Amino acid sequence: MALLTPQGVKKVFQLQKPEGREHLRRLLNWEEFDELRDSRRSILLDTLYESIIFAVGKGFPWVEVAQVVKFTEELLKETKGCSITEAVTILGNKLRDYQGQLNTTHLLAQCDYFHNTFIRHYKLYQYVLGQDQDVKLTVTHLEVYVPPQPLPLAAGKDQAVWKHEQRVVELSAAEVQKRAYMLQLKEALQLEQQRLLQEMLGAPRWQHQVLKREELENLISEAIHIQIECLKELLQYEIQITFDILDLKLQKKTLNLNAPTPSPLPVTGQSGQDEALNLYKANKGRKAKAKKM
Repeated sequence: MALLTPQGVKKVFQLQKPEGREHLRRLLNWEEFDELRDSRRSILLDTLYESIIFAVGKGFPWVEVAQVVKFTEELLKETKGCSITEAVTILGNKLRDYQGQLNTTHLLAQCDYFHNTFIRHYKLYQYVLGQDQDVKLTVTHLEVYVPPQPLPLAAGKDQAVWKHEQRVVELSAAEVQKRAYMLQLKEALQLEQQRLLQEMLGAPRWQHQVLKREELENLISEAIHIQIECLKELLQYEIQITFDILDLKLQKKTLNLNAPTPSPLPVTGQSGQDEALNLYKANKGRKAKAKKM
């Protein structure tokens, strides 16, 4: 382990945690490593960093803070592969070895710290730091879509005007959809009519080479009946869809007559005032016409 100086650990503490951990890594002369792939070294660095935070929080002088980091690293190495009883013995021996470097109060605080962290979770430390881990890491690159650049405020619209325009667009789209549905329905009914006629003509009773007059009349009658039924169904659908389209047109007409008036922009000069007055009169006229309807 590199010899940490009081100035070095002081700077580690003063930095934010990510920068402080990175500075501590450089002070320890560790090579750069992947935090995700080398989790053991990452956890070890966290443990050493937390020992600095503990010592500073307890009021250790900077010289003793550096000794605490050294103590922590030595303890982790010497207890590797040991039982918890052996680890407690090693901890006690090391505390006695550091009696000349830490005062009694700080030594007791350090003893409590390692008992409440390292010894209490000893098996976890041994599992993470004492044996190789089979790391299965999956990295997924996600594409981040930033929000679009907003339009200038001058190009904005009143909320009421925007809602009105959106409603008109919805009604127009619904009308187009109704008309498209009508065309699809006509095609479907025509295909159904052709299928029924083919089934009728393919029936065994009409397979004679020469049909009698009565049979021919029945054949024509059935064909006419099929066409009438299909036409009746088509007319029913057309009437219903036509009413729906007329209702949509009426809604659009009503909306246009009651269209909200956008907030007038500040006007200057006589021409601007005249334009605002004309706009007000036109809107008032539309509303009066809507009430009469």
